Amino acid sequence: MSIAAVAPELTTGTWNIDPGHSEVTFVIRHLMTKVRGTFTQFSGTVRIDEDLARSTAAAEIEVASLDTRNPDRDAHVRTADVLDVEKYPTMTFATTGVRAEGDGHFLDGELTIKGVTRPVTLSVEFNGVAEDPWGGTRTGFSAATTINRRDWGIEFNIPLKGEKALLGDKVDIQLEIQAVRV
Repeated sequence: MSIAAVAPELTTGTWNIDPGHSEVTFVIRHLMTKVRGTFTQFSGTVRIDEDLARSTAAAEIEVASLDTRNPDRDAHVRTADVLDVEKYPTMTFATTGVRAEGDGHFLDGELTIKGVTRPVTLSVEFNGVAEDPWGGTRTGFSAATTINRRDWGIEFNIPLKGEKALLGDKVDIQLEIQAVRV
């Protein structure tokens, strides 16, 4: 499928993610509610090919940039108990395929966390293309996936009364990406 059939205003070429106008966020259950967090330091590139299936994306996230709005919790999550940022300072994502199914678009790829690489699929929404005030061309995408943290060796938990635990295993990941044409 050609990119023109999906998004005619999106031109082929390389687009660099603008971290100042993008977000990498996550949600995990903690006790009875959900905790939201973000990674504030990341970079990446999207390469759009005329053939949508040959388009690629790659990203690197600085794990120590984790922010859940609770400095004590953030400090613990950075330790070897959870993400071990000393040993594994980055997580990465690289595409293995791009596909359209029905009205949806999907980015298949490999996510590496704590040295463990596993396949993931992101559901992607194209949000358009526009010229910015500085003469650049920008595009936007929203993407989401859900992973099981244990699949990447993130086992830390505290048992609670009954069959409950402090943390859920499911982590919802949301991306709001704005990229600038190079």
